[in-house]
Amino acid sequence: MKVGLVLEGGGMRGLYTAGVLDAMLDENIKVNSIIGVSAGALFGINYASKQKGRSLRYNKKYLNDKRYISLKSLITTGNIINKDFAFYEIPFKLDVFDEETFSKSKIDFYATVTNVETGKPEYPKIINASVQIEELRASGSIPFVSKIVKIGDKKYLDGGMSDSIPIKKMQELDVDKIIVILTRPLDYRKKKTSSLLPKIFYHNYPKFIECCNNRYKNYNNTLDYLSKLEKQKEIFVIRPSKSLNIGRLEKNVSKLQEVYDIGIKDFKTNLKALKQYLKK
Repeated sequence: MKVGLVLEGGGMRGLYTAGVLDAMLDENIKVNSIIGVSAGALFGINYASKQKGRSLRYNKKYLNDKRYISLKSLITTGNIINKDFAFYEIPFKLDVFDEETFSKSKIDFYATVTNVETGKPEYPKIINASVQIEELRASGSIPFVSKIVKIGDKKYLDGGMSDSIPIKKMQELDVDKIIVILTRPLDYRKKKTSSLLPKIFYHNYPKFIECCNNRYKNYNNTLDYLSKLEKQKEIFVIRPSKSLNIGRLEKNVSKLQEVYDIGIKDFKTNLKALKQYLKK
């Protein structure tokens, strides 16, 4: 039996996912394919490398370091999440990503990105995270506070803009069971946002503007689709048992721990049902 894992993004709400995934590691729950979006990709890759606690550890340690996430970085580099520090200093020097274990896991890992010129999602397969760090960075590059990431002749931003919960992409893969980890509670629905900012920032990319303006509808339609699949017991969803009191770019370290702990607690609540789902 092959198991797929879909990981929603959401900035620091992704520490909820990190808690769930670390608890999954403790229970030795194995998966064959992962599709992560934004923080879901950036934190979720530590599941494949079996680095329990890494996502929480480096975020707590560097959260208020101006080299990591700061207005200073946005002003001086165009990226509120500093490219050099967050994506090169931390994973290569300060809290090293275990590339060898990631490779040996044999998990097919995909990072969702949004092609700015087409407004469509793409799902690059991450074979070597160290080599493909820019694909991972692109997946988490939040519009308006991040520069467009250029990879070859293509331009990318946050995967969550075009496919926040890539359940349909996972269904295309060779898996028998699908676990979905969300970062919003059951009653959440995304609201329409102003169309002015996309026009101002991305006037050269009309397809991306359209993508931004339609995001709330696409997201809510995906939630409806998930609900249908969940009722039919075709997927297993783990979601926050309550609203997560944390900002997308949270600066309060204690809130990171709180959200992470909720993830662990919610996983334990769902563990028995999850094991039953995986047995069938």
